[in-house]
Amino acid sequence: MTKDVIALTPKMPDLPTLLAGLYAGGPDLGVNTTADGAVVQLCGPDGRSLVSVEAPILVQVPGETSRLLDHTVADGPVWWTEARASTAVAEAARLAGSFAGRLATVLGGTVWPPEAATTDVVPLTTDVSAIPAPATGSPAVDVLTATTAVVIQDRPLIAMTSWLSDALRTATSTDRALQIVTPPTARLTLPTRDAMRGLPNRWVVQDPELGYYDGLSGAVLHWKNGTFTPVPDETGATAVAGAFAPTLDTGDRQLILTLRTRHPADENLVLGCGLEAAFQHLTGAPPAGWSTAEPVNLPWSNRQLTDLARSRAPQPTWLVAVGQPGRPALATVRVLRTPAGVEEDITLAIGYGDGEKPPLDAVEELAAALDTEHRLVTLLTSLRAARRDLTVPPSLEAPPVPVAFTLGSGETEAIGPSHAGHPPLGPTPTRLGLEGRPALHYPMGDGTDPDTWSLFQRLIRHLFTPQHDQRK
Repeated sequence: MTKDVIALTPKMPDLPTLLAGLYAGGPDLGVNTTADGAVVQLCGPDGRSLVSVEAPILVQVPGETSRLLDHTVADGPVWWTEARASTAVAEAARLAGSFAGRLATVLGGTVWPPEAATTDVVPLTTDVSAIPAPATGSPAVDVLTATTAVVIQDRPLIAMTSWLSDALRTATSTDRALQIVTPPTARLTLPTRDAMRGLPNRWVVQDPELGYYDGLSGAVLHWKNGTFTPVPDETGATAVAGAFAPTLDTGDRQLILTLRTRHPADENLVLGCGLEAAFQHLTGAPPAGWSTAEPVNLPWSNRQLTDLARSRAPQPTWLVAVGQPGRPALATVRVLRTPAGVEEDITLAIGYGDGEKPPLDAVEELAAALDTEHRLVTLLTSLRAARRDLTVPPSLEAPPVPVAFTLGSGETEAIGPSHAGHPPLGPTPTRLGLEGRPALHYPMGDGTDPDTWSLFQRLIRHLFTPQHDQRK
């Protein structure tokens, strides 16, 4: 298990300051580097890693420390230096706190969590040679088996940090599941939820009274054969934890857009324009920033994210975009090179509190703009009862309810305008864009009737089932 401590400073920690921080354990501890020098480790006499420190990140996006840590810092960019301490050794957490506290003292910053900050020298008294060292190969992984990489986190909000992203990438490349173990008070950010959704990965909640359960499905779990697996009930079905109860409807809502765009793969392509249009139509401002992990640290730039995706092609690129402070808005984007061109799979979520009205009337105009200007393939708009802050608790949440579906003009032409425009059981679409080559926008309600899913499923079957099959 690990403890995370973060130093937030207005100045970049230079080498002398980092060394002063690493001297928190006195002269008897050693220093090592890993991940091609991106991670510095404070080590015991036997070489065991006690504290791993990631290279500082300059967070230039306003509101990120408040979003992820509920920890406000002074206006302006801040350097985020994160340390992970192994709790296999009693002194390691205090070493991490002393490291962060020394950075904050020298550079005039703050520490999260505040109670961890200290500048004391923490001598190592534990006989670390008597404690088996896990050979995980990643500073983020606490337990590694033949089938599973386990990360144990005790922070209130589990973000898709570069630590966690690296653990997921490593697990995937070695055909392992990634399983994150947290207390029941933890929540996930949407990027983490999206990354962990679907087997074999799991969010494992450790309840002190009820044991383990899956934070996304509620399945009761136990540790068996080197992984967390479901516990069957007396009928053989997967048992559901009593703690996985429905959340109270507070009036909070999330407007969710799932869209795909497809572009010719040419040298003039600029990515992110459709996402920017969605932010602009629905929040009144473009994204504040983007990154390949959380915290989102880079100011919004279509050109920079295009350059990154191009440098990684033909491999896919995954990234996060966040909105301006004041209106929770968060998107994940996956850029794919396919035989048809360059595709952007985008999920955008925007949070609204009780009494705030989601702008459903702006969706049709947005759909038209996405089609005529950004090569829309499909757009599904839905609404769900869920937290305004866009975080995910380990409890049962209502699924999103479809509000509208839009079929881009290219897809409409491929399916056939007559067929796509006349679903036998509704809904009746609105024609958007050019008269001779329209997109079709299917309104399906205000997001309050769960039965709308049946209407949506019938529509999808009508649109995407080959027509000769439908006549059978």
